[in-house]
Amino acid sequence: MTAPLLELRDVCKSFGGIRVNDGVSFVVREGDRIALIGPNGAGKTTLVNVISGGLDVSQGSILLGGHDITDFSIPQRVDAGLIRTFQITRLFTNLTVAENVALAVMQKKGITRKFFSSWIDRPNIRDQWMQILGLLGIAHLAAARVSQLAYGQQRLLDLALGLALEPKVLILDEPAAGVPSDESGRIIEAIDRLPPKIAVMMIEHDMDLVFKFAKRVLVLANGRLIFEGDPSAVTHDSEVRRAYLGTYADGRHTS
Repeated sequence: MTAPLLELRDVCKSFGGIRVNDGVSFVVREGDRIALIGPNGAGKTTLVNVISGGLDVSQGSILLGGHDITDFSIPQRVDAGLIRTFQITRLFTNLTVAENVALAVMQKKGITRKFFSSWIDRPNIRDQWMQILGLLGIAHLAAARVSQLAYGQQRLLDLALGLALEPKVLILDEPAAGVPSDESGRIIEAIDRLPPKIAVMMIEHDMDLVFKFAKRVLVLANGRLIFEGDPSAVTHDSEVRRAYLGTYADGRHTS
């Protein structure tokens, strides 16, 4: 079994006297496809903010590649390969798709924006943004301005920016949120094409997307991790059914 890329050890987060995350421990390994689910108020967003560096840990530790990153800032975590995307689509709407991805490539390479116009078409930059857009099936949009894109296309572009930062662990925060149901399949198809070495953890409410994506499911309820295992087993777990799935567990995924 491969060593963990990301490891949480007894992670707790409290606000005043309220413990929102309570002793959460799990590991993420190379190539993992993990869905983090749970009812509203379970502490999912807080946990992701703690992992990505937006909130400090109250107790416990976070390791990336065996190194303690508990006190790392967001930029330090990004540099180490821990990337969170999709929480809010933040794109340069006055720039083209290619220019947005090129900026992310340059950020990873440590090239400042003041050299932007002279670097975007350099072969080592151009090859990388073209490869990423091709991988996600949006190469035909390279010259389009972001302001012209449909929302689902913007979500795919957001994923492209995450890839440009060369993640080891990629956290996707509700990737299909706000995307019309007939377009959400494109998001999953794009995620399926991600390099297999990247570990992907998705926070998602849409259970159909969860079952299409996940090889492992983590269920959070009242700040605690109440289930970790195969998607085929999650609907049969009595605690999960009580805390979250409810009638969904009695539907077509129970067989």
